[in-house]
Amino acid sequence: MKPKWLNAREDRAWRAFMHAHHRLDVHLNRGLQRSGLSGADYEVLAALTSSDGGRMPARDLCLALGWEKSRLSHQLRRMQKEGLIDREPNPDDARSTVVHLLRAGRAAIERAAPRHVEDVRRDFIDLFSPDELDTLAALNERVLRHLAAGHDADGDEPS
Repeated sequence: MKPKWLNAREDRAWRAFMHAHHRLDVHLNRGLQRSGLSGADYEVLAALTSSDGGRMPARDLCLALGWEKSRLSHQLRRMQKEGLIDREPNPDDARSTVVHLLRAGRAAIERAAPRHVEDVRRDFIDLFSPDELDTLAALNERVLRHLAAGHDADGDEPS
């Protein structure tokens, strides 16, 4: 099957989106590193602080972050060594663990969050009008719905 190449407008939109996403991600991660956290640390800690009692089954955390199980496992091992989180057997499922936020993890995200939010606001949110933010959210939600529907790399739905 011959590929349907991007035209100039499509290529411009795609490249601008990808480049902006990459540059923003790098920039925000640098800000987090000044607070002593990686972007991945922050994502895990933010998910745990949003959960009931700072605890979450590892499989739920994996789904919430959209990560592969191996990536989460590696990240949690590192964060556990740093004393930010702990893992314990899941009382509801002996084959899995529950991840819980430790005092040091809560303190770390509380230190990092104010500056991170300032960076997000200055370098993203404040660049758009409220209507543009609504449009941006709607467009990205459309992409997420499409991907959640299970479309594969060929654009076909799975059989």
